[in-house]
Amino acid sequence: MTALDSRATATAGASVEPRSKRAFARDKQRSLLLTVLLWLCVLYFVLPLWWLFVSSTKDNSSLFATFGLWFGGDFSLWENLQTLFTVRDGIFLRWMVNTLVYSVSAALGATLLATMAGYAFAKYDFPGKKLLFSATLGAVMIPLTALALPTYLLFSQAGLTDTPWAVIIPSLVSPFGVYLMRVYAADAIDDSLLEAARVDGAGEFRIFRQVGLRLLGPGLVTVFLFSLVATWNNYFLPLIMLNSSDLYPITVGLAQLQSAASAGGGSQALFSTVITGSFVSILPLVVAFLFLQRYWQSGLASGGVKG
Repeated sequence: MTALDSRATATAGASVEPRSKRAFARDKQRSLLLTVLLWLCVLYFVLPLWWLFVSSTKDNSSLFATFGLWFGGDFSLWENLQTLFTVRDGIFLRWMVNTLVYSVSAALGATLLATMAGYAFAKYDFPGKKLLFSATLGAVMIPLTALALPTYLLFSQAGLTDTPWAVIIPSLVSPFGVYLMRVYAADAIDDSLLEAARVDGAGEFRIFRQVGLRLLGPGLVTVFLFSLVATWNNYFLPLIMLNSSDLYPITVGLAQLQSAASAGGGSQALFSTVITGSFVSILPLVVAFLFLQRYWQSGLASGGVKG
């Protein structure tokens, strides 16, 4: 190697090294910024849950006299739970059962209907397909509160108000679930698999049941969780549909409990009870998410292996 070549190599190495250092510094700054933003998002979602748990451990006096994000003098969680499950002859347990029945029934039905519709939109060609799918997308933009009054009038004429069906049937419709399953089915199910099943003599429903559903696992779980949470947290629909306190879900029941106490002049005596009820009401959703998230992970892993 000549002296000229040595100088050229040294110059090239010197120019590459500062550039790589600058790139590493930029990546480090970007990583630090993303980490900070991620922790802010975590705090945004976790702090309300932490406040709810901490507040459920306080009595009524400590609830207003101590710092909201830390425990008070006495740990009153057990006393609050006892009051919660014994007030009004233990009606809170009835509200929990009602909410569970409404949410699980609506989530299962909405998931099945959304999956069938999304699969049909993704894998079949039929007259009016684009028009129907456009109408489904338009339905996503309509707020549920705008449909509450027409839905109440319709169910009133059918004699279904003040029944569990008044909450379950409207919750079976999930336009966003249809859109989500249509997008997911278009990529998750290969058309060659469907053609091979048809060549083997399988019917369309059997293909959907034995081929389609097995490949749509993560999408099914996603739609199920969205529908479960939406029905579990629904307040306005059961408020206008139900009159009997025994049919109330948790959302309406706790609001009625607080309103009744306020009207009677004893609202402070039930502040801790209502907050504890709110904390207990979110526990099934947390358990459902922790249990079903493994299906997301398995779906992502299988997709990575397939790719």
